Amino acid sequence: MSNETGDTPLDYDIHKILKALPHRYPLLLVDRVKSLELGERIHAVKAVSFNEEFFQGHFPGAPIMPGVLQIEAMAQAAAILGIETLELAGTGKLVLFMGIDNAKFRAPVTPGCLLDMEVEFLQKRSRVYKFKGKASVEGKTTCEVEFTAMIADPPKG
Repeated sequence: MSNETGDTPLDYDIHKILKALPHRYPLLLVDRVKSLELGERIHAVKAVSFNEEFFQGHFPGAPIMPGVLQIEAMAQAAAILGIETLELAGTGKLVLFMGIDNAKFRAPVTPGCLLDMEVEFLQKRSRVYKFKGKASVEGKTTCEVEFTAMIADPPKG
């Protein structure tokens, strides 16, 4: 796939996101993939809208995207990176959290923002992967985190 330099257009629209991820509204938190370097890193974007369900209660009159949802959005971007790297799109495989480390929240995310998410592999083992993620709005870091995830079959039943 391409990088952000514009050499080759990155053809990764919402249809490919939906093929790679099992998430759907209201918990699909990746709207676009700007760049994807297989086996290395991804740059994805979440368009944060006032219509998000979580803004009804977090917080009325002062809407702020919950930090845990920023981490979830980065985990979804990491899942796309992992699924594409391992060529598992459309197989039904899931990428599941195993651990979250060193989460730091730096600035609030409010309606109308484009949340840029940059996630990279830190470590790869058989079915367990460690990632480092950074979320930002207009170049200002909002959240940093490291997390571990595994590739798994969906639960039966």
